[in-house]
Amino acid sequence: MALLELDKVAVAPAGVDDAIGGVQPRFVARPTTTQEVSTVLAGARQRDLAVVPRGAGTTLAWGPPPSRVDVVVDLTLLTGIVEHVAGDLVVVARAGTRLVDLQAALAGSGQRLAVDGEHGAATLGGLVAHGLAGPSRLAYGTLRDLLIGATFVRADGAVAHTGGKVVKNVAGYDLGKLLHGSWGTVAVLTELVFRLHPLPEASRWVTARGVSAEAAGALVRQVLHSQVVPAAVELDRPAGGPLCLSVLVEGRGATVSARAAALAELAGGTEITDEPPPWWGRRPAGQAGSDAVLLRLTTEVAPLPRLLAGVEDAARATGLSVHLRGSAGVGSLLAAVRGGGGGPAEPSCLVELVGRLRRDAGGWGGTVVVLDGPPGSVGDVDRWGPVPGLDLMRRIKAQFDPERTLSPGRFVGGI
Repeated sequence: MALLELDKVAVAPAGVDDAIGGVQPRFVARPTTTQEVSTVLAGARQRDLAVVPRGAGTTLAWGPPPSRVDVVVDLTLLTGIVEHVAGDLVVVARAGTRLVDLQAALAGSGQRLAVDGEHGAATLGGLVAHGLAGPSRLAYGTLRDLLIGATFVRADGAVAHTGGKVVKNVAGYDLGKLLHGSWGTVAVLTELVFRLHPLPEASRWVTARGVSAEAAGALVRQVLHSQVVPAAVELDRPAGGPLCLSVLVEGRGATVSARAAALAELAGGTEITDEPPPWWGRRPAGQAGSDAVLLRLTTEVAPLPRLLAGVEDAARATGLSVHLRGSAGVGSLLAAVRGGGGGPAEPSCLVELVGRLRRDAGGWGGTVVVLDGPPGSVGDVDRWGPVPGLDLMRRIKAQFDPERTLSPGRFVGGI
């Protein structure tokens, strides 16, 4: 404890449950203010201690483990709404605030942060840092688009700000985009400013079941080019099971009913419901179980059938089971991979599967990233694969964190 004694900041020895990717930290700091986060980072920097920020931990196991970690900065006490300007559709909230708590507070004003799916338990800082989004990203964009300002702490403890508190203020906006999806390797977010949207009066889901890969691709393109204006287009294909495509339309009641009916006529053989399918917005790994390795596949929309066929071919060649699910409307899918018998995937088979998919990914204009897996399952798989612009990313890391004390090794290329 003597190595990291900080005035007015709660610091305790780390326990086994604080390990990140099998790497055991020495301390856990629990700051309650931006200034306390600054104190922790400055103190760690002076002592050459590596720091990894942590929110609710819902995606902390994603990605490669840190090359070293001495201090976990737990942000779950840095919570609450700082300001909500309902008339401007803007909210300022601390980074440790859970999404579900923010949404509950905004609902009283008939507003929401347009992020859905199963991210409710995640903190706002964690969602931004990992670049997470839900089905409605098709209509509203990701948090990268909704983030209009932020307060953050650099690796040396310096507090900085970007953006503003009004939607049209774009000063420093690119820096906010840089922080989005940076996996805690650039700075520690402490306060976030988001643009909001009204809660919809009505929502309908139009679902087509048993669709072929080619038909799914054609239907997605038709929906996106129609006048229906969908909020989300989601796909689900269990291993060896039928493909299901579901479209969300939302807005005013009368228009939603008419648009849903138009969609049903366009697709044929569909059903219209007031509630989403049970799999909507959920990760396939949640259904497959803890033995699943989770991949993220991206694609351009037009060659979606190529991705579906490529995954099926790679699964057949390696004897693995692959459950696909995600946002077909924006070309972002998750794949839960297990052994053919339902158990863990053999690391050698996983290496072959990922290699096949990455060789094919050029044909659908996308990427293949290994997000998560049980201990020992990922083996020697390259988590990120080829990454364009890696030299630029390394220069940015060197500028913001030259001593490599923030989440070292967590991001692409070992950044």
